[in-house]
Amino acid sequence: MTHWIENIANELSKRDVEEHVIASGTSISGSIHIGNSCDIFIANAIGKKLREKGKKAKTIWIADDHDPLRKVPYPLPEDYDKYLGMPYSTIPCPDGCCDNFVEHFEKPLLNVIEDYGIEMETKSGFEMYKSGVYNDYIRTAFENVERIKEIFNEYRREPLGDDWLPYNPICDECGRVNTTYAYDYDGDTVKYRCDCGHEGEMDIKSGNGKLTWRVEWAARWKIFGTTCEPFGKDHAASGGSYDVSSVISEEIFNYPAPYPVPYEWITLDGEAMSKSHGVFFAPEEWLKIGPAESLNYYLFRSKPMKAKDFSPKMPFLDFIDQFDKVEKVFYDEEEAPSEKEDKKFREIYEIAQINVGEPLPFRPPFRFLVNAYQIAGDDLEKIFGILKRNSQLSKSFEDKEFSDLTETELAQYRQRVDNVKYWLDTYAPKFVKFQVQEKSVPKLPLTEEQDQFLADLATLIETREFSDAAELHDAMYEILEIQELKPQKGFQAIYKMILGQKQGPRAASFLLSLDKDFVVKRLRKEA
Repeated sequence: MTHWIENIANELSKRDVEEHVIASGTSISGSIHIGNSCDIFIANAIGKKLREKGKKAKTIWIADDHDPLRKVPYPLPEDYDKYLGMPYSTIPCPDGCCDNFVEHFEKPLLNVIEDYGIEMETKSGFEMYKSGVYNDYIRTAFENVERIKEIFNEYRREPLGDDWLPYNPICDECGRVNTTYAYDYDGDTVKYRCDCGHEGEMDIKSGNGKLTWRVEWAARWKIFGTTCEPFGKDHAASGGSYDVSSVISEEIFNYPAPYPVPYEWITLDGEAMSKSHGVFFAPEEWLKIGPAESLNYYLFRSKPMKAKDFSPKMPFLDFIDQFDKVEKVFYDEEEAPSEKEDKKFREIYEIAQINVGEPLPFRPPFRFLVNAYQIAGDDLEKIFGILKRNSQLSKSFEDKEFSDLTETELAQYRQRVDNVKYWLDTYAPKFVKFQVQEKSVPKLPLTEEQDQFLADLATLIETREFSDAAELHDAMYEILEIQELKPQKGFQAIYKMILGQKQGPRAASFLLSLDKDFVVKRLRKEA
């Protein structure tokens, strides 16, 4: 079984075209997140795979920046509702940091595109209308308006009006584009009326208007020679945008509809992403907690129409563990659970990989670093020692010292530690956080049995060398069994004396991560 990106590329390779154009598009109605930017990631992966197969292919991204604002996006103030209905291209920047509303919400995405290895040509719907790219398509749509109405009406409960035109001018009076109704035209001059009460005329060559979406989408396919396009599942519904635009594309513009790649929405902690409610997770935010390849892996590990829920909180640790495992299997650092899983892991990582041909990145286990960072602080060398003592370095690094790391490996290590720090500061729940009480012994009550356990444990650690946490773990349990002390009570005593709280990370690994002399003295309440 081959990966679905590979399957799509194989299908497209059979088509007799000079160049494949994989299109993507995003409505600039607010922050661009990992849900509504899926088009871009999928399109890029398909284009990349086609080029690997020796096919000429490029990826384009169209900013739908001439569409009307329908909801005020988070975190804009409520008084931005005065711009509802106006094209994004005409709305000012909310913070005064950019030229306009569109640039304000586009820039964060465009700033990280290279980090994700995405190669794409960017287009602007606003600029396309202003430069006249759509003019001939508007004229063609007007000339064929009766057939277009028939196509639309096949999928509508209420038929369109006899004088309806597939075009929305921007009202000269109120500046809105979603409240106008074009009802007649003479050459390039369109007559319209607006819900604000204004009636007027406009010249299509001015760019102050736009085709109805399903006609615009079909026109866009012809303009760019689109052969494939990913899009959200709403467009893929029976009788939805893709169905209608496909008929218009073939009948009105004489162009075959592109290969469709519909995808399911991504939810955030079980909630639908919403720019107006501030429920979203952006690609630039992802880079603060994980490598770019891990977002690719998240998007490509399952088929596009499979439901996906993302959580940057505790579930993220399970996810990043899985990503690390897949990466290490790909680089032959670890073995997969089975032959089937091995093949699957390698196929997915090949799609997710950004810098093809580069050696294994130095990314120590994220979950372990969550604890190591809280013990050692931002001291990379000290953290490296903790990793080494706890056998947390994969086989390519297990015999290395900190000084052996290359400049590239150090940068990768730095990035991962920064990711861990940001995750701890931003998304980690309280129970994950701790602080070693180095200056004084916490004054928390212990039973006589707990005191004896700590004393015996101190002697054990002082007199024996442990090669890994599993060995210390077993030795600790031997003491607990001899003393007939419940493990929970024993571990609780450790955390009370070192952290000043009742819970903490896995005890054996935690103790091995600390300075040995400090541990012995603290367990004996000497310092």
